[in-house]
Amino acid sequence: MSLLKNVGTIGGLTAVSRVFGFVRDILLARVLGAGGVADAWQLAFQLPNLFRRLFAEGAFASAFVPLFNRHSTEGESAAQRFASEVLAILLPILVLFGALIMIGMPWVLWLFANADLRADPVNYPLAVTMGRIAFPYLLFMSLATLTAAVLNSLSRFAAAAAAPILLNICLIAALAWGAMQPDGEIARQLTGFFLAVAVSVSGFLQLLWLGYWMRRAGFRIPLARPRLTARVKEMGVLIVPAVIGAGVYQISRFIDLAFIRGLPDGSLTYIAMADRWNQLPLGIIGIALGTAILPALSRFIAREEDEEAQRLQSNAVELAMLLTVPAAVALFFTGSAFVRVFMQSGAFTMEDAAITGTVVSGLVLGLPAYVLVKVLTPNFFARKDTRTPVITAALSLTVTVAVNLALVPRIGVVALAIAGSVGAWVNTLLLFGLLSRRGHFTMTGRVLGRIARILLAAAIMGAALWYAMQWGDPYFSGSTFERMGSITALIAIGCVTYGICAMAFGVLDKATILRLMRRQT
Repeated sequence: MSLLKNVGTIGGLTAVSRVFGFVRDILLARVLGAGGVADAWQLAFQLPNLFRRLFAEGAFASAFVPLFNRHSTEGESAAQRFASEVLAILLPILVLFGALIMIGMPWVLWLFANADLRADPVNYPLAVTMGRIAFPYLLFMSLATLTAAVLNSLSRFAAAAAAPILLNICLIAALAWGAMQPDGEIARQLTGFFLAVAVSVSGFLQLLWLGYWMRRAGFRIPLARPRLTARVKEMGVLIVPAVIGAGVYQISRFIDLAFIRGLPDGSLTYIAMADRWNQLPLGIIGIALGTAILPALSRFIAREEDEEAQRLQSNAVELAMLLTVPAAVALFFTGSAFVRVFMQSGAFTMEDAAITGTVVSGLVLGLPAYVLVKVLTPNFFARKDTRTPVITAALSLTVTVAVNLALVPRIGVVALAIAGSVGAWVNTLLLFGLLSRRGHFTMTGRVLGRIARILLAAAIMGAALWYAMQWGDPYFSGSTFERMGSITALIAIGCVTYGICAMAFGVLDKATILRLMRRQT
């Protein structure tokens, strides 16, 4: 299947999940608002979710897929033995880690909760309870990620891309119950409790879903007793540095939690709601591209087909910029409008929406960089080099912390977004430079020229949206009809302007589409 089709499959299903995620966050904003129970819920949910993104998705997949593909060349039985050995070690580690975190939940959350939440005699214990109920989600999702990695290695991307929809359906069900209750603090607390239950239930359902499709693919992972075999040790050597190399975005979220401790009530909700808008293109484009190219890159590099690896990496970079740059520019100018239209209502005030919109603008400054990191790190992982991304990520995180220290006391929660964006660009430039220096990937003049034209097209679109925002400002907080009409107009202006410019500048044409649709082998 071609790069474009693989990304389309993964990105399309991710988009469906993100739509459900938007419905979820709209209900969260309106039912729980910002601060109080809302911050308690965000803290309780972010802990297992961040660990899941950091270890289960980023590090595990990056280390597992190249090794699984290598063993697959020896036959299906060798691949099954490898997966079985990994499962045998992974399961007891997850159970032990989960038990320790759940026991220590009051102290773990204390490290990240702000002063207002820590001093709350009702909502802080509620956060601890929700955290304990939701944390088994990490166990279920880590096992689900093993199953998903097998399916992705077999080039069966659809089931894994669709699985997160189940999380959002479960959370929407809990929030729908909360929306039907009379407004009050007790109703919000009960809603938070049911949300925590829904998180763990969704993890179990996703594990069942992916297990079913793995069996449909004719693959089984037999249970075995834990043994530190040579294959498991090799993966262990790769996975530890991959935690940092593949999970820089998630690690930066941990850093955010540490700095949020000193910020006012509601800050955790603002950054979480803003991140939802940033995660839309990041998930649809960045994660989809990274997932799609890793198996193919691994095969090309194993066969020493350097020209094919260069072609695939160039196509991935170009496609990432073609889709991500306009999304970042559009959200930079219109993020506040989207927050006001979809989230401002009920317990989520105009002031909450204004602050969240500003945070969105800061986050999307780094959106192309976050996506490029997802696109570039597979080139290292496919070569079983997990150390280099660790070094670049560590340097970028150092920059992120330095910017946070300088800006958070001055501009508050917005500084977290800006610092993360600066760190992401540092990481991207370092990865590009090292790949080029080692001869693994070179940015050709053709690719650079096309990126320059993409930037020009996006800049023209940004100017059009800037003017449109001033026209539509009175309508973003108006009636439902006014909100929907104004945001639809903004979307149409952005899409039409960028589409016309991209075609006029020759970055979106039939030849490009055919090149991206070329089959990967």
